Amino acid sequence: MNDLVRQHTALSDSDLEWLHLLVSEWQLLSDLSFADLVLWVPTLDGTRYVSVAQMRPNTGPTSYQDDMVGHLVPRGRRPLLDAALDEGRIVREGDPEWREEVPVRVESIPVRREGRVLGVIARNTNLLTVRTPSRLELTYLQSASDLAQMIAAGTFPFPGEQVDMDSSPRAGDGLVRLDAEGIVQYASPNALSAYHRLGLAADLVGQHLGQITAELAPSRGPVDEALVTLASGYAPREFEVEGNGGVIQLRAIPLKPKGTRIGSLVLLRDVTELRRRERELITKDATIREIHHRVKNNLQTVAALLRLQARRMDSDRGREALNEAVRRVGSIAIVHETLSQNLDERVEFDEIADRVIAMVAEISPGKVTCRRNGRFGILDAEVATPLSMVLTEVLQNALEHAFAQGEQGTVEVSAVCGEARADARLLITVKDDGRGLPEGFDPQRAGNLGLQIVRTLVEGELGGTFDMLPGTERGTKVVLDIPVQPQK
Repeated sequence: MNDLVRQHTALSDSDLEWLHLLVSEWQLLSDLSFADLVLWVPTLDGTRYVSVAQMRPNTGPTSYQDDMVGHLVPRGRRPLLDAALDEGRIVREGDPEWREEVPVRVESIPVRREGRVLGVIARNTNLLTVRTPSRLELTYLQSASDLAQMIAAGTFPFPGEQVDMDSSPRAGDGLVRLDAEGIVQYASPNALSAYHRLGLAADLVGQHLGQITAELAPSRGPVDEALVTLASGYAPREFEVEGNGGVIQLRAIPLKPKGTRIGSLVLLRDVTELRRRERELITKDATIREIHHRVKNNLQTVAALLRLQARRMDSDRGREALNEAVRRVGSIAIVHETLSQNLDERVEFDEIADRVIAMVAEISPGKVTCRRNGRFGILDAEVATPLSMVLTEVLQNALEHAFAQGEQGTVEVSAVCGEARADARLLITVKDDGRGLPEGFDPQRAGNLGLQIVRTLVEGELGGTFDMLPGTERGTKVVLDIPVQPQK
């Protein structure tokens, strides 16, 4: 719609925003009218109309088999459009049109904003299945007529009340028509069923909807008065009511076809099962986070026990082996701590990487500087856990073997995540400026436990590649290339 309006018309951005607001609401008008809607806007030179939006009803057969958006019609070919645009009134005159042997009644509704007519809605009703209307259909049609008059007067849609039609109740979900005092004049079968879910044992017709809704909802003190007002339809609002184990979502639409409120439409939907499933998901999310929290606590306990055991070791090699185990367990605990704070099984790995770097750097305080460049991005838990161990082993190997005791140096971790690469892979480089690799060293065959862990996790669990190479000038470079899920 943006492209068509800007290409063919002289409407301003604020006018276009009004049309967007109208289009976000007009599914309701289409359903209540049992009719197709096409929005026509005059072109810049005023000689033609361009159709910028179209809506088909959910409650009846369509009048258009083809998509009308983008069609251009010369002024004069459709007199009803001309009359509605020039006179600023709803035009219903004329005989039905015949389209592919289907009679179609056409009406034109001017779209007004701040006293100006921006365009015209052509309302097209398929008359092939016309029969004696029921009470529900009569209520729908009267409500549609009221909304059409409000559109022509510029009082509908309501400014600042953007509605998400995917989640908002629709006419078919349940409809209640109120008079100016908030008394129910008509309630559709679905609306009555929804109120029975809340515990209503009587009929809705003749009841004051606000008062009966407040009685069915749990007592909340002063909030009851606000609930009475909301359910009475005095203002355009969307809200939920819960009672008797049921939950209904309501949307109130004041009807002011001639400037004075004559009543209201209340659309409602029974969302009991939807809210129950949402609560189950919230409970499951909380349970998963609690599990991660407990796993983190257990891992920290294991790390503390290993640390105590290391202090009692007489052998330096045994003490160092236990300290390495403490760091390995600690790297996994960091991932679970991060997962315990998230709503899903994905983590921002940059924070984990920084904590792993800080943890490993403690083995050489004040001697070797460790830093990170680039972004790891958001990773799934099944990638983050082994990757944290891999990063721990690689950094630990660099700090232990690249530098002599007391020697100063730098270890740099670089990462390029999938969103910065053409493919969905994560490229990690760990470079140091230390003494370099020994003569004849083969990283694929080295028997060091840390490198064995790295090879097993990278190639077996992460499905990536691992290599150790001499640095450009000096030192060593470790390259990890790991497939990851594309970020959304």
